[in-house]
Amino acid sequence: MAPQFLTKLSLALILATAVISTSAAASKLKKTNLILYFQDFANGPNATFTTVAGIAGKPWNFTEFGTIFVTDDPITAGPAPNSTALGRARGIYAVTGLDGQNLLVVLSLALADGSSIEIQGTSRQFEGVRELGVVSGTGKFRFATGYAIARNVVTDIPNGYTVIQFNVTVKHYRRS
Repeated sequence: MAPQFLTKLSLALILATAVISTSAAASKLKKTNLILYFQDFANGPNATFTTVAGIAGKPWNFTEFGTIFVTDDPITAGPAPNSTALGRARGIYAVTGLDGQNLLVVLSLALADGSSIEIQGTSRQFEGVRELGVVSGTGKFRFATGYAIARNVVTDIPNGYTVIQFNVTVKHYRRS
């Protein structure tokens, strides 16, 4: 009977320690909200967004399954292209919906201070508002988790110019 009691007592102490550790870690979490603007240029000599692959014999565009794009968009503090520069949105978009409606998005928001926020998920590209997951981060945003809400605020199809507003909400560890 004594060994069984000691086993139960040991398990109870381990669980209590885990709860205390989790509570201490949670108290070190910080919530941050950011509003960022991606300046997306698909045309011209300084394009920041381009197609790199697709299915042979099919058009390489936003509605064709299998088309892959890369991006290196400037991130600014406001919607105007000359707004304060905050970093770069670097990543990959792939049309993964057979119907051409969905993109797989993998983005690294490389911020000017050296921190990053990693975004990944499915973007229902023709919806006005899209939500993606924040899966990690570095620097100020180490171990970040959260979500990003994206919506186009400027769409100029003839000139290949789009401004995408990203409202990013993350929880991350406070840096000492």
